[in-house]
Amino acid sequence: MNTLNRRARKTLLTAHVATSVSWLGADLVLVVLGAAALSGRAPDGLYPVAALIGDWLLLPLTVAIWLIGVANAVLTPWGLLTHWWVTVKLIVTTVMLGLVYLLLTPGLRQAAESGAELAREDRLNMVVAPGVSGALLIFLIALSVFKPWGRVRRAAPR
Repeated sequence: MNTLNRRARKTLLTAHVATSVSWLGADLVLVVLGAAALSGRAPDGLYPVAALIGDWLLLPLTVAIWLIGVANAVLTPWGLLTHWWVTVKLIVTTVMLGLVYLLLTPGLRQAAESGAELAREDRLNMVVAPGVSGALLIFLIALSVFKPWGRVRRAAPR
């Protein structure tokens, strides 16, 4: 279903790239805040900032990128389940959305409440989780650039 004109497709693609880069930036900021707090630099002040970034920036960006990505796939020739790279991006982004909603943002809120009392393992998770998220986003960006694996289903011969 290719219903968008060229300008609308480019606008949608721009929104997709902008939200993706913003999500990656938010992850990098969370890695820096988590690493600083892990090293003992004012966890009582850093974790509340991280929680605000999670609630007010990361969570809305995650939902936006998922919605824009689906719209981009459905309203352009790429299709939602037509090409493997798009399908993999959909699956990974859906899993990441669930993890951000169910684990990361609640973990950030708990870290904000606990501050310096947060267990070392949980402090380490405040660095690892956004680090893994950032790495997955770079993987998704690479998929968008290289578009590997071809179509999900080959067209049947006539």
